[in-house]
Amino acid sequence: MRIELATAPGDPARPNEDWVATALPAAGRGGVLVVLDGVTPPPGNGDCVHDVPWFTARLGGALTELSGSRRDIPLPEILAESIRRTADAHRDTCDLSHPRTPQATVVVARWDEEAVEHLVLSDSALLLESPEGVVRAVLDDRLDRVPRSVLVSDEVADAVARNREGGFFTAAADPAVAGRAVTGRTPTGDVRALAALSDGASRWVETFREGDWAGCLALLRKAGPQGVIDRVRELEDADIDRTYLGRSKTHDDATAVYVEL
Repeated sequence: MRIELATAPGDPARPNEDWVATALPAAGRGGVLVVLDGVTPPPGNGDCVHDVPWFTARLGGALTELSGSRRDIPLPEILAESIRRTADAHRDTCDLSHPRTPQATVVVARWDEEAVEHLVLSDSALLLESPEGVVRAVLDDRLDRVPRSVLVSDEVADAVARNREGGFFTAAADPAVAGRAVTGRTPTGDVRALAALSDGASRWVETFREGDWAGCLALLRKAGPQGVIDRVRELEDADIDRTYLGRSKTHDDATAVYVEL
């Protein structure tokens, strides 16, 4: 088994709000990967005394522990319990009902001799490669389907679309959101490799159109996760006229994980 990962902040002066972890059980069979992309709140927003890195560390730690140690529990239930634990850790000090209470996108994959399980919530990506080299992207595309008019400002998006029916969902303080995740199960014999990327790294495909998901996985295999992130940074720096980035921030926190089974 080969596992490589890399993460880089969008701004070296600010904490990286992504979280990444992998775990292998003591029995030596199977493994787990977890990638979270923390949602940066607008300045002065959130009504929480904790920052986003605190939240992603709490949630990511719970997800890694439970998905690795409780293989009898389905991933949606593990996400629900992890959200519940994290919410309980700051329920007495923070307004968890605020639309910008700390939150994150989620990718979890768990594998053993029989199956590769997956869970994706919001706009991070999971890639599964078959032994024949066919790459399937597991995506939660609800954010892409929200009308652009709804995303014209943070205030409108929070009021109309964020964690609302007909909008998009992230892991915040409500365990019920786990039921909104994209989930599935693939026989292990049908998976040669898998990868997970936060949207800062998936810009290679989704923003700059350097290649398709199969090309992205091939680059991960050849150059490693750091190579993909380095290439994204080169493309961001070269987009001086904002042809690709538009109104998006120049650099985003970027995380990538590559696993060969």
